[in-house]
Amino acid sequence: MRRSYVRVLGAAAIAVAMVGAAGCQDSGGGDSTASGDCGGKIAIFGAFTGDNAGLVLPSLNGAKLAVKQHNEKNPDCKVTLQEFDTQGDPAVATPFANQIAGDNSFLGVIGGHFSGESDATMPIYQAAGLAMVSPSATRTDLTQKGNTSFFRVVGHDGTQAGAVATYLKSQNAAKVFLIDDGSAYGAGITAELGKNLGATLAGTDKIQEKQSQFDATVSKIKSAQADFVFYGGYTREAAPLVKQMRAAGVQAKFVGPDGLYDPAFPQGASGGAEGAIITCPCLPADKAGGTFSADYQKEYGQAPGSYGAEGFDGAQIYLDAFKDGKKTRADILAYVKSYDKQGVSKYIKFDDKGDVDPSKVVIWAYQIKGTEISALQELKLS
Repeated sequence: MRRSYVRVLGAAAIAVAMVGAAGCQDSGGGDSTASGDCGGKIAIFGAFTGDNAGLVLPSLNGAKLAVKQHNEKNPDCKVTLQEFDTQGDPAVATPFANQIAGDNSFLGVIGGHFSGESDATMPIYQAAGLAMVSPSATRTDLTQKGNTSFFRVVGHDGTQAGAVATYLKSQNAAKVFLIDDGSAYGAGITAELGKNLGATLAGTDKIQEKQSQFDATVSKIKSAQADFVFYGGYTREAAPLVKQMRAAGVQAKFVGPDGLYDPAFPQGASGGAEGAIITCPCLPADKAGGTFSADYQKEYGQAPGSYGAEGFDGAQIYLDAFKDGKKTRADILAYVKSYDKQGVSKYIKFDDKGDVDPSKVVIWAYQIKGTEISALQELKLS
């Protein structure tokens, strides 16, 4: 899930303002420096406010929970988690990355949560020797750029697209119409799916971010007589799109990837998303290991949503490093590269490119029922 914004005016001003104001908050208690010889400070960045925050906040909360539990159990090894709200915008994430990289008290980074912000900041963190552990940036090529400090605890879009294609085949899909929002994430995963559809590909179309009227696209879907529509993008455009499809009498099954795993999607679609399928390389709450789900429910008064368990795991990697006595960026980066432990979302071990072991990747299908997003089934990987 990864939105990439293009700002013509004002991006720099917004970024500067956020650096000085609400972009940074401490979590997990304690000061901004480690106590004694154990512990340290890590940064977490992503869309914590804005149109797509509902997709990211479970991951943030999972990370905060991990840090809180660590600090309670290890009073002599305090860890501080500092938040940087990028709203998913690479133009905002970049000055934050420079700030974090230039502050030697930061020993690791959780993020990005979107592929666009991850791609924009990877070179900065690598040059500073800072490890990046992403709970949810899935664009396939992020780990194919030669970067040696970026890692992710989820499967990439190529794996998810293959699972979606297998699912569509199992549903006897005859004509699949593909739509994407032109973003790095949306266009990327839709293109990956297109490679797998063969003769069932009935047509394609592109919309624009912040578009609100979709008459032309709906007309193309009708002309294609599609029985399935796959939309690669995010809630802001998906909700009115599916709402207008239904108003126009289009009954094709609506399918989208993890960018739609956001409570705002069914709410914004006003019933139009009923029965829609969302796929995600993230684990249902009741499938997470240990007491994570119960602990999250107790802490936040709700079940973990998208990437909650993965956010917890992203933080836990650094917490384990601190407990093992790692005190420098170089030591922690080496620790992350060699990490080999069971997490709450999966067994976590990275290959030489930074991808989690593909044999441990899971893709789940979720279904919209009313305003709820409920786990439906684990999908077979192609």
